[in-house]
Amino acid sequence: MESFAGNILVVDDDADIREVLADRLESLGYRVFAAETAKAGLELLERQNPQLVLLDIEMPDMNGIDMLREIRRGEHDVTVVMITAYGTIERAVEAMKEGAYDFIPKPFEPDHVALIVAKALERQTLKRGIEILTEQVDDRHRMIVGQSVPINRAVETANKAAASRSTILLLGESGTGKEIFARAIHNWSDRKDKPFVAINCVGLSKELLESELFGHEKGAFTGALQLKKGKMELAHGGTVFLDEVGDISTELQTKLLRFLQEREFERVGGTKPISVDVRIIAATNRDLGNAIREGHFREDLYYRLNVVPLTLPPLRERKEDIPGLANYFLRRSALETKKNFAGVTEEALQKLIAYEWPGNVRELANVIESAVVLGQGPDLTPHDLPPKIVATMPKTLRGSGFTYHGAIDDYRRELIAKTLAQTQGNRAAAAKILGLQRTYLSRLIKALRVS
Repeated sequence: MESFAGNILVVDDDADIREVLADRLESLGYRVFAAETAKAGLELLERQNPQLVLLDIEMPDMNGIDMLREIRRGEHDVTVVMITAYGTIERAVEAMKEGAYDFIPKPFEPDHVALIVAKALERQTLKRGIEILTEQVDDRHRMIVGQSVPINRAVETANKAAASRSTILLLGESGTGKEIFARAIHNWSDRKDKPFVAINCVGLSKELLESELFGHEKGAFTGALQLKKGKMELAHGGTVFLDEVGDISTELQTKLLRFLQEREFERVGGTKPISVDVRIIAATNRDLGNAIREGHFREDLYYRLNVVPLTLPPLRERKEDIPGLANYFLRRSALETKKNFAGVTEEALQKLIAYEWPGNVRELANVIESAVVLGQGPDLTPHDLPPKIVATMPKTLRGSGFTYHGAIDDYRRELIAKTLAQTQGNRAAAAKILGLQRTYLSRLIKALRVS
């Protein structure tokens, strides 16, 4: 697939101007769409999602300034540069007051056009980067992406628990975001200015994990050449996150139980009790009830950990969050890879929603990251997704007697109606969740007769 430096829409009623601009810009590596009228330009704007519009001021059906106002009313994230003939410079200045970035006077020099376009696209990239960085700053406080009932219920419980000093046990399948919730709870608590220390309890021997948790004295074992403070000690005043706590050996469970009871421990090879003030958040995807019955997990430790239980929903039970999550991961990956991706197409979203996600949010993040790395943009389409996801059909449509287009329309109608119900009819909020422009969602509601 061919790679483009950016998508540009040219709107001018002069066919020669459109051809000259298209030839010049395509020779510079841009993808160009052209429209003869403002109406056709607005339709292309919705379909192709360009980063830049070159817009003639004088056109027969709607002048360029009125079209610029329409673009602004539609809240499109696009930079507009006006094309102006001699004698209309004042109108170009008026357009800049309405939000145009710059103007190109006719007759224009090809090098001047190239410079204006490059600067306008650079501005658009910087603007989007600032928006993403702002979102990332917000995420440090919000952290959890999603608006569904299951995720809102989990966030509400986590917020309440954060205000306490109680131990929290996060339960749920692998990939549901247990560490993200643990960090969010820490950030929502009065310990947020103190350390957050995460320890993965899988893959370490009993001796290494004990040393990681509690530290060791010099000479405690072969290779212990100096004193080492453990994570419990280093996190004093803060939070310790014990990931996959169900995999801790039975011997180490005894020492952890004593710590939870007395809030003190000895380093490996030490005899002096060390007291610390830490908040414990533990997590596991194991069935601890079965582990207790099989003798692999101490029941008294389970009750010490399970003071505030919080089960995180799998992604298949919060599918209305998939559009928001997919677009969030897309923006993050596009920024990291410096690639030009504007959004996820509706067809790709339908495939993502239909898939069952055994790996949950982590799997979705990996799929989107891979699609951005290997894709060309400007949008993420079904062609960028793995075959197993593309081949998935929505459960509600399997075995139905619908035609292809009827089935797709029915699914779109169902998804929009469910999202509107979730937002109490707020179309702007629903559009944000679905990753759509508000104006485009309004047209879909009308066309699909969503009640």
